[in-house]
Amino acid sequence: MKLAGGSPLRAPSRPGLKVLAVDDEVPALQDLARMLASSPQVAEIEVARSAGQALRLLAERRYDALFLDVRMPGMDGLELASVLDRFAEPPALVFVSAYEDGAVGAFELELRPVDYLMKPVSRRRIEQALERVCSESAHPQSPASATADEIVPVNHQRGGGTRLLPRSSVLYLQAEGDYVRIVADGGRFLVRGALAELERRWAEHGFVRVHRSFLVNLRRAVEIRPELGGGATMVLTDGSEVPVARRQVPELRRRLGL
Repeated sequence: MKLAGGSPLRAPSRPGLKVLAVDDEVPALQDLARMLASSPQVAEIEVARSAGQALRLLAERRYDALFLDVRMPGMDGLELASVLDRFAEPPALVFVSAYEDGAVGAFELELRPVDYLMKPVSRRRIEQALERVCSESAHPQSPASATADEIVPVNHQRGGGTRLLPRSSVLYLQAEGDYVRIVADGGRFLVRGALAELERRWAEHGFVRVHRSFLVNLRRAVEIRPELGGGATMVLTDGSEVPVARRQVPELRRRLGL
């Protein structure tokens, strides 16, 4: 394996993504590159051991995705990602890090990553990130809206710092006093604030207040079951259920085509 500026690990013998992976730690870079190279979604993978080497490669050719370590000597991943805003066609950005606080820094700098992977990275998470890269390529967003539309900073309910959560993975939100519990594919998380404020901000993304304590991602709803008294229960794609206020049932049935 050549670590910078050399031949790609795989020749572009079939359609797929051209990916650049960057990490200053050789074992981590090799593991990441091997998993990327084995994915059927990737046609070509090149690697670099520093942000400087990566920047030279990025100036020479176009990549579909950049898998980038956050903490590196000299120019770090966040600084390199900031430079991508100057590119006419920047690659989709996926951060890879052993540190949760890197996610917070990425969000605060509005760097718009399509995913954030924690080390050690699993093959499943690699494939999920590549799927999001493909989705981003098919449906690109404007720089002004991408972060607000797709990524939400949350705290894990059992502690462990802050992470970035794709909004599309959220099933529902539940009011919990001064906090809101977010239930998503990746677990349960907490954000400080009021459900009414999130309702206002997330309405354009398909989230609807179905009950005084619940805000639901209608894209993840599969069924509305009637209950005694005129109320109902909404069933989501993972099998979870949330109560629906009686007055909301007719409109929700209409919107869902049920």
